Amino acid sequence: MIFLSHGVLSELSLQEKERSVLLKLKQHWGNISFMDEWTPSNNSHCSWPGITCTSNSVTGLSLNNVNITGPVPSFICDLKNLTTIDLGDNYIPGEFPRAVFNCSKLEALDLSENYFVGTLPDDIDKLAKLQSLVLGGNNFTGDIPPAIGKLQELKVLALGGNLFNGSLAPEIGDLSNLEDLRLANNGLLVRSELPSSYTQLRKLKNLWVSSSNLIGEIPQSIGDLEALEWLDLSRSDLHGKIPDGLLMLKNLSIVYLFKNKLSGDVPQVVEALNLEIIDLSENNLTGKIPEDFGKLTKLTGLALFSNQLSGSVPEGIGRLPVLVDFKLWDNNLTGVLPPDLGKYSNLREFQVSSNRLSGELPQHLCSNGQLVGVVAHENNFTGELPESLGNCNSLEMVKVSDNRLSGKVPSGLWTTLNLTLLTMNNNLFNGALPEKLSSNLIRLEISNSRFSGNIPIGLSSLRNLVVFKASNNLLTGTIPQELTTFRHLTILLLDQNQLTGHLPSDKESWESLNTLNLSRNQLSGQIPEKLGLLPTLTELDLSENTFSGQIPSQLGLLRLIFLNLSSNNLSGRIPSEFEDAAYADSFLSNLGLCSSNSVLQLKSCNPISTLYLVLIITLSVAAFFLVLSFTFIIIRCYRSKDGLHSKWKLAFFQRQNFTESNTVSGLSDHDLIGSGGSGKVHHVSENRLDNWTT
Repeated sequence: MIFLSHGVLSELSLQEKERSVLLKLKQHWGNISFMDEWTPSNNSHCSWPGITCTSNSVTGLSLNNVNITGPVPSFICDLKNLTTIDLGDNYIPGEFPRAVFNCSKLEALDLSENYFVGTLPDDIDKLAKLQSLVLGGNNFTGDIPPAIGKLQELKVLALGGNLFNGSLAPEIGDLSNLEDLRLANNGLLVRSELPSSYTQLRKLKNLWVSSSNLIGEIPQSIGDLEALEWLDLSRSDLHGKIPDGLLMLKNLSIVYLFKNKLSGDVPQVVEALNLEIIDLSENNLTGKIPEDFGKLTKLTGLALFSNQLSGSVPEGIGRLPVLVDFKLWDNNLTGVLPPDLGKYSNLREFQVSSNRLSGELPQHLCSNGQLVGVVAHENNFTGELPESLGNCNSLEMVKVSDNRLSGKVPSGLWTTLNLTLLTMNNNLFNGALPEKLSSNLIRLEISNSRFSGNIPIGLSSLRNLVVFKASNNLLTGTIPQELTTFRHLTILLLDQNQLTGHLPSDKESWESLNTLNLSRNQLSGQIPEKLGLLPTLTELDLSENTFSGQIPSQLGLLRLIFLNLSSNNLSGRIPSEFEDAAYADSFLSNLGLCSSNSVLQLKSCNPISTLYLVLIITLSVAAFFLVLSFTFIIIRCYRSKDGLHSKWKLAFFQRQNFTESNTVSGLSDHDLIGSGGSGKVHHVSENRLDNWTT
């Protein structure tokens, strides 16, 4: 016979009860697959997935991301020794589960990333032993209850990513044991300043209140948070200066203050030698970069972009041993960059565009083979590209446009395996394009430089190319047929070169092309009809070449927003779709072109009008000759009749000055020679007429 002590019987009874509760939970949540091993035949429930036991009793329930869709049941706290409930990253609906108030030993509650709604309980302080409360990523609304400040054991409070529409509870500043405070991404909170009471949290290590409608200035007393390691007040509306004491915190490792309206100089005294990341970007900061930044030997990321910083970059920054990200674009920085940048660290991101930096680019940027991006456009850099870029297989992006760089591009750069973007516009580079380029290139821009030679046939390997800009160079030869095989190409600019020959037309692979500019070359032949079959073409410029023949009618099928065929040798009638004022400047200086619309300022080519004009001219000429012939015949006839033409006498009549009165008074019967029905007839001599007129 076996006798069991009361304690053993009690323990067996507890285990049976806990097993029963767990099986009931499984049934309540629909027998989810994660709980397949929760079976009555498996007596050791402490070995079930998601279960933590202490002294053979359940103390932890960890069911994170297991597809729970039902609510938290009221019997969950029948697990009397439960200290931890983690139900995060599921699909649990409903309001805050008040059932957990019955878990008298509960120390950690994680309900994050679910579908909880409503307000937090005003009596949440009933969870008196709670050390960690994680409720982020839900839809809780209303105020953060003041009672939360009574949870004196609380070390972690995470309420970010909700819909709270009240204000930040100043009572949180009473949580003297708090180490981790996360209130980020509560964009519906009332615009308010960071409560000064929060700077009383002497044990606080992480303060994360980004994107939560913060306004005003950063409290000067933030320098009193002696344990602070992580500070994130980004994406807010903070203004004023960065407190001097902030960068003097000995334990501070990460500072995110980007996307605010902070102004003034960056504190020049920096004693936070544990700093790993400083991001003060997208503010209104002025002055110089602190020289003390060159002492931050643990610094991996420095982001000061989109400010108004001036002066030069401290040389010591180039010797930082673990620097990975260096982002200073869009400032007023001048001078030469530290020459040792990249020499002693595994530099990945080098971004200094839109400044006034000069001198050469640092030669060691990719010395350790980790560099991913070089973004240095819009500066005054001179000299050649660093040779280290030619042996940098990690490179994905190089943007050096709008500088005064010169010489030849390192040969290895063209073929770097991972390179997807290479933009070098507006420089003084020279040399020929290589026969082979990186097959992963998506964007290649080399406009306004001095590249020469033919467009290599090897470009056909660029199957993923989307943009190719090579305007205003010294490129010669023909456009290779292979260039038309780029199915993803949207922009092709080859204008202002010395290209010759015909435009290839055998293939129809430019199915994504939006913009084609081949102007100001020496291209000839006819415009290919197949251009009119490109489904997405909206901009076409073939001006200032020697194209001839008619404009293909198929071009009228395109939905062009810009067309320029000026200064060619085109002839014939333009397609009717272009007889519109919108294309008034599209066909200039093509003497052989005609249109029926006068707005295009071309000669008319209306066939009906031309026929009438020819007919009128013909009839007019015929009528002229008919009249002329008739006149000649009449004259000859008169000259040949009875010789009368020899007796003809021409008399000249002159106007006389005698009047009716003096003529009648001068007549006499002596002059009478007859009379009739019309009266008497007199004869007057010339002498007498002369006397009358005088």
